Amino acid sequence: MLKIREAHINDLPVLLSIYNDAIVNTTATFDLEPETLEKRKTWFAKYGGKYPLIVSEWDGEVVGYGSLSPFREKPAYNSTTELSIYISSAARGFGIGTALMSELITRAKALGFHTMIGGITAGNEGSIALHKKFGFTLAGHFKEVGYKFDDWQDVHFYQLILPTE
Repeated sequence: MLKIREAHINDLPVLLSIYNDAIVNTTATFDLEPETLEKRKTWFAKYGGKYPLIVSEWDGEVVGYGSLSPFREKPAYNSTTELSIYISSAARGFGIGTALMSELITRAKALGFHTMIGGITAGNEGSIALHKKFGFTLAGHFKEVGYKFDDWQDVHFYQLILPTE
């Protein structure tokens, strides 16, 4: 059974493993070297309140996580948030990203955000499909802004303007 909950500090080793796998094997992140647990503790401390960090558990095992982060630091951007979702390579394709995205959108609305942004490396068709499934539309495309795996990487920005009720 799939469960979404707040991340706890004791989840950090699993979150680190999921993220380091993404660093080494994908272009989903532009980090180039695996992170350390100490560095991820600093990262973890940035979340809470307006910027949640959530995990997905499958039968009690953490298999993915998602977060809302500031889009930019200038105050006029305070109503915009950037989302991130990472899924364990062994758990992809089972609806975990869908569950995390749904929860992040629900939380973004409840927290009063107006716009959500997802930055996706070109070629990450699974992430593009996930964003489109929830109504995100392509807002822009930056060419050759990252260099990873001996190749220039493009980034597409998908945007969802949250409905006001």
